[in-house]
Amino acid sequence: MPQFVIEREMPGAGRLRGDELRSASQGSCNVLRELGPDIQWVHSYVTDDKIYCLYRAPSEELIRQHAELAGLPANSIARVRSTIDPTTAE
Repeated sequence: MPQFVIEREMPGAGRLRGDELRSASQGSCNVLRELGPDIQWVHSYVTDDKIYCLYRAPSEELIRQHAELAGLPANSIARVRSTIDPTTAE
């Protein structure tokens, strides 16, 4: 299934407390359950003012639908074409 990186501009994201992150995660997961098994949240990286999320879904449109229903920004969505790491150099 295609993977997508979602950039969410969220000023102050890096200062969110554990309970705030948990609440946002629960809201996202509730919407994922409503949308069904075609979309999967893999993980996210929280930085000072943005959250970068990795999702699996058949289309960018489904990613946008999730963001809208969850009340989350989706400032940019990019399809992952390849994955590389240090072992790629070998």
